[in-house]
Amino acid sequence: MERCLFRIALGACAALTPLVLADRAGAQEAMTRAYVSNERSSTVTVVDLASGKAVADWPVGHRPRGITLTRDGKYLLICASADNAVEMRDPQTGALVRVLPSGDDPEQFFPSNDGKLLFIANENDAAVTAVDLAAGKVAWQVPVGEEPEGIAESPDGKWLLVTSEEDSVVAWIDLATRQVVEEMETQTRPRHIEFTPDGAQAWVAAEMAGVVQVADVATRGIARTITFAPPGVPAYKVMPCGIRFTPDGRTAVVALGRAGHVAVVDVASGAVRGYVRVGERPWHLAILPDGKRALVANGTSNDLSVVDLDKLAVTSTIPAGESPWGVVLGR
Repeated sequence: MERCLFRIALGACAALTPLVLADRAGAQEAMTRAYVSNERSSTVTVVDLASGKAVADWPVGHRPRGITLTRDGKYLLICASADNAVEMRDPQTGALVRVLPSGDDPEQFFPSNDGKLLFIANENDAAVTAVDLAAGKVAWQVPVGEEPEGIAESPDGKWLLVTSEEDSVVAWIDLATRQVVEEMETQTRPRHIEFTPDGAQAWVAAEMAGVVQVADVATRGIARTITFAPPGVPAYKVMPCGIRFTPDGRTAVVALGRAGHVAVVDVASGAVRGYVRVGERPWHLAILPDGKRALVANGTSNDLSVVDLDKLAVTSTIPAGESPWGVVLGR
């Protein structure tokens, strides 16, 4: 397939909520809102974390999936996938500030550690697009495997890792040279990738294989494969996607898709500590500031589950829009 690397388009989107969360540097910041992208209703649900209630639904671009904040927390960023665009919005009001260029079909993205660039996985372009946030322009692009989705920068800023669903590989992009230096094979259909807070590992959710594979960053190879068996769930329904780590780096929470559960995993051993039944098709999630709770987006039950990670139980359910996909916390 010919790769179209320079089809750059425009688009728009955003949302709000309350609490306190540790950022990747470990600093504590006041977080007061959760923003949830709703893929089918093309809205963002704003959740007030103090009350645990949805307080707004903002119309945004078509098919919003990836959702995050700029590193300084000033802007909410949303992948409007069907519009081939990334929207920059005011997280307090939802007002559209700017439409950023992106490659074709942006799905997930990652703000660079220094806050200057936005790395975007372009599913239909087999490319990664880096956007200069200050200038609002494309800075560079790099071709990767077919159907890229998961994307993350290593905490030390050396690597940009990108999953290829179609090719079942992870591209290791050296950010100093902007070159793919290795394509690491994974099991079938890797959808999401997440670095541990210390940067020593990268966890890859291989959706169709039903596993999470743990890559050792020092060797750039798979060191461990974690399997899942939630009670009463057929193996074919176990489809891992979103992964998040608690601020202390000791626990991972993995959304298991059609299995309707999240898995709580000990990072050091890779052992599953337990499973929690949430809504239907949990897709992505956020860890709340205390590191003891997770907010899980359930894609086909159209709601969010608040999970107590110590008790391994859902403590409340919050209505969302149609097909909630991603979750991010903000002020």
